[in-house]
Amino acid sequence: MAQIGPNTTADGASHPALVLLLRQYASPLVLILVFGSLVSIVLREWIDAAIILAVIVASTLLGFFQEYRASKAVLELRRQLALNVRALRAGVERRIPMTTIVPGDVVVLAAGDLVPPDGLVLEARDFLVTEASLTGESFPVEKRPGQVAASAPMLQRTNAVFMGSFVRSGTAHVLVVETGRRTVFGHIAARLETQPPDTEFERGIRRFGGMLLRVMILIVMFVLVVNQWLDRPFTDSLLFAVALAVGLSPELLPAIISVTLSTGARHMAGRGVLVRRLQAIENLGSIDVLCTDKTGTLTEGTIRFEDALDPEGRSSRRLRQLAYLNAAFETGIENPLDAAILEMGREQGLGLAGAVKVDEIPYDFLRRRLTIVVKPAPRDDTHQIISKGAFENVLATCTRIETGEEELPLDEAARERLRSQFRQRSEAGSRVLALATRRCAAKARYDQHDENDLAFAGLLVFRDPAKADAGSTIRDLAALGIATKIVSGDNRFVTAHLAGLVGLDPAAMLTGEDLDAMKDEALWHLAPRTDLFIEIDPQQKERIVRALQRTGHAVGYLGDGINDAPALHAADVGISVEGAVDVARETADVVLLERDLGVLRQGVEDGRRTFANTLKYIQITTSANFGNMVSMALATPLLPLLPKQILLNNFLSDLPSLAISTDNVDRETVMRPQRWSIREVQRFMVVFGLISSLMDLITFGVLIALLHAGEVEFQTTWFVVSLLTELVVVLVLRTRRRAWRSRPSRLLLWSTAVVSGLCLSLPFAGPLADLFGFATLPWSLVVFSLAILAAYIVVTEVAKACFYRSANLQPVSSHRRRHDGS
Repeated sequence: MAQIGPNTTADGASHPALVLLLRQYASPLVLILVFGSLVSIVLREWIDAAIILAVIVASTLLGFFQEYRASKAVLELRRQLALNVRALRAGVERRIPMTTIVPGDVVVLAAGDLVPPDGLVLEARDFLVTEASLTGESFPVEKRPGQVAASAPMLQRTNAVFMGSFVRSGTAHVLVVETGRRTVFGHIAARLETQPPDTEFERGIRRFGGMLLRVMILIVMFVLVVNQWLDRPFTDSLLFAVALAVGLSPELLPAIISVTLSTGARHMAGRGVLVRRLQAIENLGSIDVLCTDKTGTLTEGTIRFEDALDPEGRSSRRLRQLAYLNAAFETGIENPLDAAILEMGREQGLGLAGAVKVDEIPYDFLRRRLTIVVKPAPRDDTHQIISKGAFENVLATCTRIETGEEELPLDEAARERLRSQFRQRSEAGSRVLALATRRCAAKARYDQHDENDLAFAGLLVFRDPAKADAGSTIRDLAALGIATKIVSGDNRFVTAHLAGLVGLDPAAMLTGEDLDAMKDEALWHLAPRTDLFIEIDPQQKERIVRALQRTGHAVGYLGDGINDAPALHAADVGISVEGAVDVARETADVVLLERDLGVLRQGVEDGRRTFANTLKYIQITTSANFGNMVSMALATPLLPLLPKQILLNNFLSDLPSLAISTDNVDRETVMRPQRWSIREVQRFMVVFGLISSLMDLITFGVLIALLHAGEVEFQTTWFVVSLLTELVVVLVLRTRRRAWRSRPSRLLLWSTAVVSGLCLSLPFAGPLADLFGFATLPWSLVVFSLAILAAYIVVTEVAKACFYRSANLQPVSSHRRRHDGS
């Protein structure tokens, strides 16, 4: 592996810290600063150049340390979610990290596994692989050993498997030929070098940044024109315009978003919710519908074997033995029902009884059966077919019924008696499978066509009780504005029984058969009103998700099986569990360490807190910057601040913002779904930005007309007023409540207090004040600054109450579902 590298298509940067550091200097906003410093150097304005360079270094190092910490947190989460694969090494099957696979390894694949390398099939049984990510073909392709022409296109390479595909059914042994960037998938990734598609949140940030840039360019051009009209030196005007552009831009926005999201992700990881993609946190906070299976989420998930009943309803040891043989020889999908059968067999002393496995017809989601063929005894010349699975699917293969020691034809009356028995057990809350069998002449191979003319042997009954807290958890989710819907392939009777126990409406039910007969428009109407989608096949799960999204809902889908992958992909947030099959975990945005809706509820609350704190920074910073931009543009004839003062103001005001990721969030904010709305952010920016500008203009008027401040005193006073208002407004606008009724985090509060103290002390700092062009303020101007600050707080509080009152009166726009394909 030292020679060929890890089995991954991602580039392994040898110096990730250096890459992150250099990336800070690639920011257009930093490049504007660099340009400004070069202009100062050319003009021999050494102090200005030194200040700008110091701001560059401080800003980029601050961004670097925060992003480096965030990237380490993300890498740690990815390590926790790293996939393992079964491989034969030294003749022993063992689980090893997927990244350590090398050419020459033999890997063992089964249903649900992602194909880790490119390789040749050595052995295969009913081995179907989905290669849609490579070929665009949605139907699975059967793979088997053999020879294929080297020039054959990928669709015809039936003897090979490729990274990026996944196993739909069956088992196989595969010889690894290529890994990592040398695979077909790796070559595609190397050519495209694509990032995952942006989420709605990312696209909104980008669009909003573009809008800010356009506004900034217009105002900066206005400032340049006005300065030239006033016959000011072009170089001075250029320095002022460049400083204004940088000082009015949220240059730490990417770093602060990364810090806020990674802090949220770390906190969520501590509570059992691992985020595979940080931007999914916003979507997790926005969901208002959760679709989930019931096993392990609403039920205990510890399935126990309860009984094996013959067609007459009597407990049968022979049926237990047949079930044990079927489960013991099964090699495809691991499942808790087989595990319960094996545990029962160990407790009751069952064994293989000399039986030898002949063949296996793996489970798939259309047949919903698993069939094992055994040779019952060494000297037996016949084989025995043992098939177990969903009741109706097994019953459909039967023509006879076992009654004691004989077999009778399975007529319609007998079928109805069996259905009644099945319904009775299911309505009592039990999971019920059917088992059928027949003897046949020995042959080498068996396939699905041999699942016919079976004798119905009986029912296998399992118990998976509802969780004691399932009902309260569903009520807690409802209090968060999230409706829970069960999407299950299980039968209607056991699902309705469970629904009644946990507080869902058993009558609000649609079956897979109903969906097949229903047009999309009808499903759009009924899906939001339906609590139970039962007897659902895999293709219908995605259709249900799409229908809910079509009616304006943000959908979270919780699944852990192969058949859940399309729905996980389509949902606004795909949620899986640590023990899920590979393809489900890799498709999901969020992975739960416990299959528990209580853990998910905590994750939703944490997601909403994280999103709320991210939105705080965006709204508050952009409104403050917009207000300053307008104020400076209108006050251009006065030259309200020197370029270096603008830069210092912007840098100091950003420092407390780094603590926003730790801020407390009001309970009422967490209790409702949150969605990114660029229109609302723009509205916030304009309203509170113009309020800031209004207070600035009042300040300008008082300083000039009443207090007759000189240029240096004017600049110093407005620097103090501008910086203090930017700092304090964070504490005011961080909550919809009155500021004194919502407690900020200690870090945010103390960082704001420290920078505010520094701001007030700067005019009295002697050499440091001289360096930045500040004058020592008389106490009258200090008192005036504090009075303006108090007035600004009062006006902002009143405006905030009006702003949110009017926002609550506006109709809520429908949720635009995600189209990024992530």
